Amino acid sequence: MRLRAALAAAALLALTVAVPAAAAESQDPVPDRGLLLTVSGGENTWIRGVALFCPPAPDAHHPHAAAACAAIGRAEGDLDALPGSPRLCIEEYDPVTATATGNWDGRPVSWRRTFPNACVMDAVTGPVFRF
Repeated sequence: MRLRAALAAAALLALTVAVPAAAAESQDPVPDRGLLLTVSGGENTWIRGVALFCPPAPDAHHPHAAAACAAIGRAEGDLDALPGSPRLCIEEYDPVTATATGNWDGRPVSWRRTFPNACVMDAVTGPVFRF
């Protein structure tokens, strides 16, 4: 279990380090709306993450960057107020934890929430954590 947590932490560190390097290579200033988004399974059995910059670049890493940026914009940067994609989900307990760190419109963001399953997370957060 500790090995999985260490590997997950290493993967996050690699993502965190890779994002500023990519921005530096393009010689564009780092946007003030950059977030590192992650989703992990119960007890960190798996983890994935992606950088989201708004407005999204044509080579955005987030597969739904424009929709995710629009949803966060409608929520005025408050991830607890995302419009989501309401729908019915089964009552299965397979917890997932979503996190967002970085800044939005010049304000620091540090958000974390655990959902009972991926369907509920998607219903609540909409396109933001669809990667």
